[in-house]
Amino acid sequence: MQQQFARFLRAGAMASVVAAVLGTSFTLATSSSHAQSKTQLLVYTALETDAMKLYKDGFEKANPNIEIRWVRDSTGVVTAKLLAEKNNPQADVVVGLAATSLALLGQEGMLLPYEPKGMKELNPAYVDSARPPNWVGMDVWGATVCFNTIEAKKLNLPTPTSWQDLAKPIYKGQIVMPHPASSGTGYLDVTAWLQMFGETNGWKYMDALHQNIAQYTHSGSKPCTMAGTGEFPIGISFEFRGHQVKRSGAPIELIFPKEGLGWDIEASGIMKGTKNLEAAKKLVDWMASKDANQISSNWWAIVAYPGIAKKVEGIPDNYEKLLITQNDFNWSAKNRERILAEWSTRYNAKAEKK
Repeated sequence: MQQQFARFLRAGAMASVVAAVLGTSFTLATSSSHAQSKTQLLVYTALETDAMKLYKDGFEKANPNIEIRWVRDSTGVVTAKLLAEKNNPQADVVVGLAATSLALLGQEGMLLPYEPKGMKELNPAYVDSARPPNWVGMDVWGATVCFNTIEAKKLNLPTPTSWQDLAKPIYKGQIVMPHPASSGTGYLDVTAWLQMFGETNGWKYMDALHQNIAQYTHSGSKPCTMAGTGEFPIGISFEFRGHQVKRSGAPIELIFPKEGLGWDIEASGIMKGTKNLEAAKKLVDWMASKDANQISSNWWAIVAYPGIAKKVEGIPDNYEKLLITQNDFNWSAKNRERILAEWSTRYNAKAEKK
């Protein structure tokens, strides 16, 4: 009897194990099937990491059958990667890349023109002028100088008010700025100076400024962060990072040079040849939506959807009027290779080591 009971227990245990294994296999198969039922979009981006999760969560909540897979790097690196992949594109969509970079991709025939739903609600100044457009803007970012008041006082440095001030000998070795080949912020600075001052005087200005530069960083955020910690008293950066560094308690003043501010647009576009076209369109539709623009307004003083932007501490109310008007994205895109080659020949010796 005891032997029969033992055999019964062993048989029961084996049945439980089998049932558990079968149950687990069924669960895994169901989970795998569910995952496979989602369309995965490979999205190249230069978005600040602070923002990526909110955009992903918002889009996937509205589109539960689509999943974003980000590939993130700085603007210059993402642009170079896309151009290198021209004959074998990998990305489905580009989100949060500079409009100057997207204009270049458009000139290379790499973007699929598309007018997203709701585009007519957006400020046309922040949308590609072609119809249908190659890219649609999300928000504007512009140049800002982060000035550490404590470190400047120690060094007896006056507060600059203009770009020309920063070229004065008193600031020798005290300034950091982004490398234009790596950083979209660096490139918008360079192209703004060339357009504001004219090419001849623009290069003369950068020659003088170069004497005062300690380092060209590969990040648009880093110069302001370095100014905030006091590593250098002056960092040429952009307003979003300046606002964040100031809000963290760093002793910096945000300066908006009186000649005008270079600027660019974070924008989205569909890569030509994507195998997930309908899902790609849905992502670009959503990036143009009021919901997406409300997310953008958490950081940016200017967004593409009118009436959504909020007051950002430290950013002047007339900020939009400070942006230079002579800002031709197509010119900046068309001349990118030439401008970067000339810039590197003149100034690359002070580039941050990678």
